[in-house]
Amino acid sequence: MRPPHSLATAAILFMAVACSPVLAQSDPNTAAAWRATSRLGYGPTTASAHAAQAGARNWALEQVEAAHAASQRAPAIPQDLLRFNDPLTTIGRNYQAEREARRTLRERVANAPPMTAATPRADIEGFSREMQQSAVAWRLMACSDPSMENALLARMTEFWFNHLNVFVGKGTVRPFVGHYVINVIRANAMGKFEDMLLASAQHPAMLFYLDQAQSNVRGLNENYARELMELHTLGVDAGYTQNDVRELARILTGWSVGLQQGEPFRFAPRLHDNGDKVLLGRTFRSNGVTEGEEAIRMLARHPATAKRIALRLATTFVADKPPQALVDRLAATFTQTQGDIRMVMRALVESPDFWRAENTLFKTPLDFACSALIAGGGARERREIQYTLSFLSQAGQPMHGWQTPDGYKTDAATWLAPEALTRRADFAMTLGTRIGEPSYLLPFLSSASRDRIVQEPPALRAGLMLASPDFMSK
Repeated sequence: MRPPHSLATAAILFMAVACSPVLAQSDPNTAAAWRATSRLGYGPTTASAHAAQAGARNWALEQVEAAHAASQRAPAIPQDLLRFNDPLTTIGRNYQAEREARRTLRERVANAPPMTAATPRADIEGFSREMQQSAVAWRLMACSDPSMENALLARMTEFWFNHLNVFVGKGTVRPFVGHYVINVIRANAMGKFEDMLLASAQHPAMLFYLDQAQSNVRGLNENYARELMELHTLGVDAGYTQNDVRELARILTGWSVGLQQGEPFRFAPRLHDNGDKVLLGRTFRSNGVTEGEEAIRMLARHPATAKRIALRLATTFVADKPPQALVDRLAATFTQTQGDIRMVMRALVESPDFWRAENTLFKTPLDFACSALIAGGGARERREIQYTLSFLSQAGQPMHGWQTPDGYKTDAATWLAPEALTRRADFAMTLGTRIGEPSYLLPFLSSASRDRIVQEPPALRAGLMLASPDFMSK
């Protein structure tokens, strides 16, 4: 698919200028438009580039409102992918059937007479595999096609999934991840943080991932309680104690999954610790499922949570080391609005720090892949989706593939390395062979990149634009 010397050409371009500061666009409106479209989405299209250049700040604020409105609507999912967003009861029933088939096969193998031919292994994990593959295909299509999904909503879905990460490699999680993305993350990505946090806590993907489904009065499991405080809300330096973790775990006993009963979330009173608990100085009397809901909302509204969320938003959308004054301002907005994400994002976009040229960001592999696909008109073919997923795995950011609950890092220090840049160049040049030259991107490139690209044959120019150092920034 790729001209033989294209990768070497792109790599030379990278090595020449990728690790040096990228020159700013000469036109301030163009620079502001690139920043807005690349940070509040995954990059400009012909239409959004024109609209943002006409008034980047107004355009950015409009995107916040548009993303909020889009989050309240059902997502656009192609017919052949719809199954991953079936009702949880349907997903649970099909997963139970898959587990039963797996158990039956194990018994058949175990009971087979010695020296007989191996029992043929049916594709007993086809359902879970289909659910995962459909979910990641939709996410790539959504992030690369603004006509399918609002660009900022796609970006916020990525942000919050990373914050409330679940790992598809844990078998019980796998069939539920897509439903979790749509109905927990996307649905609440521009709403109240506490609503999303509670929805996450009661979803099978999270209940299975952090073992909350196994925690009960006879066998306490502190995994979810610990990560809920350390990662999802307060932060490790917020001053809580190990006893607070244990008390929260006691509060949440009985929160489980009842797939066999047709209950995706099930509160089991007989498995709940009915004693009094003291969490962060507040006494919780036994009150069934309400006890846990109140504790989660308390954590979501805590000042330490406001600071943690504000810092993560600022490092994702403004700079790897954002100004403290900005973080404080976002935290204050979070507190004043009781965790209204839309209002926090408005405050972020209205801040001068968002627009300052010195506040730079480097694209993660997923950022880069989605933005490159946008330049090519979106992920249209199954082969293209598979190639992109392979690139993400090789680049260290497989979709739904981060094993620990802290989520992927987003800073340049993690992703800016020669080997990683070579992989990006390879992806860009391969993608460039099937698309027309995205000439609308030229004004967003530095003069050094433009001068270098025009020296190459027309067939290579699309790939070189996507492989340019300017395209790596946002």
